[in-house]
Order: sequence, then structure tokens, then C-alpha cells
Amino acid sequence: MHIFLTILAIVAIVLVVVMVVLYFLGKKMQKKQDESQAQMQAASQTATILVIDKKRMKLKDSGLPKMVLENTPKYLRGSKVPIVKAKIGPKVMSLMCDEKIFPVLPVKKELKVVISGIYIMDVKGLHNNLEHAPKGKKKLGERMRERAEKKSKELNQKRAELEKDNKKKNK
Repeated sequence: MHIFLTILAIVAIVLVVVMVVLYFLGKKMQKKQDESQAQMQAASQTATILVIDKKRMKLKDSGLPKMVLENTPKYLRGSKVPIVKAKIGPKVMSLMCDEKIFPVLPVKKELKVVISGIYIMDVKGLHNNLEHAPKGKKKLGERMRERAEKKSKELNQKRAELEKDNKKKNK
């Protein structure tokens, strides 16, 4: 029993040390993110674009400039990112998009956006009204939950009918 408590104490100490290290690393990364966000806000400009297409694509297949790919860490090059193909003035360009904005960007419409380099940060205004993007496919869990709720309602209705029939027969 004494050995078990010793091992448990060592594991607890190691966990506390790991949590403290993660706390300070998270704090440092948050500070870096805030600084980079401030730099992007300072370099941003408003532009009118015509959205041609939008997709989630792997970074290496997205058609972004080679310099962007070279500056991206290798482990992130295969991750899927929101890419918007848009016409800015006479040029057709591939742009990266913020995750929050991507679902509401309409395709084949002109809109005013805040751009910092090749990154779409925000949608300012539209020439047309912005419709919310239609809901895509439902996830498996959502479909199963809806089916289960539907079946439970049906069963409850059948039970209620059977109870009514039993009460009538008993009277």
C-alpha cells in the first residue's frame, strides 16, 4: 500500500508540473496571437470583391503563392483551410478566409470585405442582402438524434392510445 501511495504522489506531482508548463505556454501563445492580430488589423484594407468559388482545401492544393507555402510549417500544409477564389478588380486571386466568415460568404455575389494581404478578415457591406448560408448535410449524430426523438414520440402516442383503449375496456 505504501508503494502505491508513493507512485500516486509522483504521478500527481508530474501532472501538476505539466499543467503549470501548459498554462505558461498557453499564455505566451495567446500573447503572440494578440500581437499578430493587431498587426493584421493595422495592415488591413477594405476592398470590393466578387466571390467566384469557396472551398475547404489542403493548403498545398489551394493555389496560394509559393512564399505562403514555404512559410507554413510542414505539418500544417496538409490541413484543410477555407479558400475563397475571388475577383478583386481585374485580377482573380485565391484568398484565405476566417473560419467565422466562411459559412456566410455568398458565392457569385459582390461584397465589401476587410483584407489583410491574402486573408479575408471580415465582411463589411454588401451590394446585395446577405443570406445566411444554407445548412449543409446534417452530421450522423444529429440525424440519429432526430430519428430517436421521432421514434420516441411515436411510441409515446401508441402507449397513450393503448392506455385509452385499456381504460375503455376496464369500464
